[in-house]
Amino acid sequence: MREKTLQLLITFSSTVQAMSMEAQAHAAGLPGRLIPVPTAITAGCGLAYKAPLDSRAQLLELMAEAGLEPEQVVEMLL
Repeated sequence: MREKTLQLLITFSSTVQAMSMEAQAHAAGLPGRLIPVPTAITAGCGLAYKAPLDSRAQLLELMAEAGLEPEQVVEMLL
């Protein structure tokens, strides 16, 4: 069984924003990927961007520059 680690989860109210986040982060060379939203939290579109905690500041800055508004930004064991 894989050991769970604390991860950053960013949820969005629409699938378009979630997919845009993935594309923007990939283009900027930032780590992370889209995953289904864990049942412990809710999100409008059912997708969340999962990334290492140490990339939080870079991802938040990227979202601000791209005009993406997260629904939630949480830390969770995954």
